[in-house]
Amino acid sequence: MTVRDNKIDILKMAAILCVITIHVTSYGWSLFPAGSFSWVSNMFWASVTRSAVPLFLMCSGALFLDPERELSLKKLYTKYLPRVIAAMLVWAMAYKTSNIISSGNLSAGALWQAIKEVLTFNQEFHLYYTHIIIMAYICLPVVRIITANASKRQLEYCIAIWFVFGILYPTVGSFWPLSLLAAWQRQWMINMTYASIGYMLLGHYVSRVSSLRRRHYAVLLGFGLSFVFFGTWIMCALKGEFYDGFLGGMSVGVAAMATGIYGICPDKKSRIAAWCSKGSFCVYLVHVFFLRLLNAEWLLGSILVPAVSAPLITMAIFLCSLGVYALLSRIPVVNKWLV
Repeated sequence: MTVRDNKIDILKMAAILCVITIHVTSYGWSLFPAGSFSWVSNMFWASVTRSAVPLFLMCSGALFLDPERELSLKKLYTKYLPRVIAAMLVWAMAYKTSNIISSGNLSAGALWQAIKEVLTFNQEFHLYYTHIIIMAYICLPVVRIITANASKRQLEYCIAIWFVFGILYPTVGSFWPLSLLAAWQRQWMINMTYASIGYMLLGHYVSRVSSLRRRHYAVLLGFGLSFVFFGTWIMCALKGEFYDGFLGGMSVGVAAMATGIYGICPDKKSRIAAWCSKGSFCVYLVHVFFLRLLNAEWLLGSILVPAVSAPLITMAIFLCSLGVYALLSRIPVVNKWLV
């Protein structure tokens, strides 16, 4: 019997709440005047929750790169990958069909076009995460060889390479003097999908190898949040337009935040966190339905201020999505393949 990791349960519950908050606050950039209290409070929630996907990836790394966990190629290709692919295809088609119906253009031709788009990965915006996970899972057997045989120093070297070319370079590459480099040298940068694998390696390192103390992780969290929040604010002011270069998952501040949160998270048993953790993938898949059904954009701009409305809307979407999980998790086949 597999023993649940209480820390990972808490982290996954926090991560899915962060995902929803990011999507709720994404409306605020155009709703509120730059520099206003509503804009700043919206940016605060958008910043403090930015480590959502990195946290999911770090949790996956801590679990799948555990040397005591068996992960044969057969198990990978008959259990884990098919589940992600099946869920991605079914929910992608559900979103396409919903959009077609809401637009009043339901027809055989429209459905056929939707099927072609789903099969060519032209899917709902948030499903990019499933695309990343598919590639990350494919690479897991190779990464497991590294984690099973590398020394602490060698793991740190791998993480350093990932950080420089997958996190630091994408964050500062557009600034002088790196902006002077020839265009082909941009190829030094590790793209987002493969940089995501670095987060899995980092999750393994922090959970099993790192000797840093909680205060060190707290400093990383504080630095990361300050970098994301104030850096974005300053760049928006300097450019006179919205700047998201410090908000991406593959940026220095977000990486520091994710590492800090992972490091300071308590290892405390919680039945609520365990259940929410089990349902986090389902919530990720379905929450955009409720983002639109509840008209989150209108609510964010019409009730209270984002300092209060953003977390309230997030919680409403979260609870509705968990309700879907509670229902679907009781249906045979569906509970194995789609949630």
